[in-house]
Amino acid sequence: MPDPVGLLAEIDALIGRITAESRQFLDEWLQWDIQPEFRPSAENLADYIALRNHDLRVLQRSLMALGLSSLGRLESRVLPTLEAVRAARAALGGQAARPPADEAAFFAGEHRLAARALRLFGARRHARRIALLVTCPLAAATDRAFMQGLATRGVEAIRINCAHDGPQEWAQMIEHARAADAESGGRIRIFMDLAGPKIRTGTIRTNHEQKRVFAGDRLAMVAPGGVDRPVPPDVAFTFECTLPAVLAAARPGHRLVIDDGKIATTIDGVEDVMVIATVQRCKEDGAKLKPEKGINLPDTELLIPALTDKDREDLAFVAAHADGIEFSFVQSAQDVLLLQEELARLRPDDWTELTLILKIETAKAVRNLPEIIVCAGARQPVAIMIARGDLAIEIGFARLAEMQEEILWIAEAAQVPVIWATQVLEHMVKEGMPNRGELTDAAAAARAECVMLNKGPYLFEAIDALDLLLGRMEDHLHKKTPQLRRLTSWG
Repeated sequence: MPDPVGLLAEIDALIGRITAESRQFLDEWLQWDIQPEFRPSAENLADYIALRNHDLRVLQRSLMALGLSSLGRLESRVLPTLEAVRAARAALGGQAARPPADEAAFFAGEHRLAARALRLFGARRHARRIALLVTCPLAAATDRAFMQGLATRGVEAIRINCAHDGPQEWAQMIEHARAADAESGGRIRIFMDLAGPKIRTGTIRTNHEQKRVFAGDRLAMVAPGGVDRPVPPDVAFTFECTLPAVLAAARPGHRLVIDDGKIATTIDGVEDVMVIATVQRCKEDGAKLKPEKGINLPDTELLIPALTDKDREDLAFVAAHADGIEFSFVQSAQDVLLLQEELARLRPDDWTELTLILKIETAKAVRNLPEIIVCAGARQPVAIMIARGDLAIEIGFARLAEMQEEILWIAEAAQVPVIWATQVLEHMVKEGMPNRGELTDAAAAARAECVMLNKGPYLFEAIDALDLLLGRMEDHLHKKTPQLRRLTSWG
């Protein structure tokens, strides 16, 4: 049995350390003039970061042995949980204790998160608690039935990707959504995704009449217009990079990944704004190097503004029509301030009513996530999108499962909604039949406030399947807490 006096002293010391350490985070964050509505959330986030700077596993086991909270589900209520545990431990030992928070105060963070999700996605019109977000195909601009199908199924929000199409098509999509609203009696939220600085392959040149890339091949990456420049004789392919700043930032030994990981290379050298890399991994029968495919440099510090000239042009439409703005390539608080400055210029009277959805898709964004959240939430509603496709390339597939959990925890500590995005039921959306792995992945999405589905020919079937799946899972799980509803599988 744990020593009661020593355990109480350990809890007291932990509370003292967290209070002092969290103050350091708050002092730094106060530069953003945190509004009163978000202040308790910022404080709890600071407490959580301070707490997770300590290894609590031994303390957890001691608390569990006494039938007390293991502290494993305190994300939205750090200090209230610690104070409640302290009071319970003191009562077990017959000692006087500070009274813990009442039930309303204890669950206040949970209620803030629920209220913010309700504001962002609206009231659910189906049995499921979790909202659905659907990416619009171009057909949504011409086919009214698409939005009607979404409205019939109770879809809460649509995503318009500003990397594709233009204001005319976007306006038609929104018009069709509003017409569907009128028929269904609901309201589909409009989220618009700024394209951000997309790093893509440009023109490709084969130097040896070779059609596919194989492991061991050497590649040359050059600036736009440089595909015909001389290269070393053993270079199999030359390809343009659409963002020249990448060439200057790359360094030998850094990873260079092309086409969502289909071609993985390591940079050998950088000379005269040309990057030479060796292919480390691709399919055994080779891979096609194609134009307009994504380029990732996970190890390279890219000092690139998150807002491009195109984003600034698109913002005039987006700020006037969107309920929420998905901010691609956000990596720092400075990026957030840059976008907020533009929004204040475009909508000076009410820009703070627009929700900012932070797309977390790089390793740097993960490192800076707490300050990014607080900087955004200080002045406007905020949510997080876990952009798992790009994030997997940036941090490695082995770390993705761990990192998406940590992002969920940080968001819950900040009491802000999360959108679980990228490749949810992808096989079903495209082929009409789910596989076992993606069903399990979709079930795990029940811990978020919203799940995003991409476009595909079997989208409506996937929505129906997700409706059923999420409706069942959320009765069993809320965030990290199992819900012990009655089981009916056994007599």
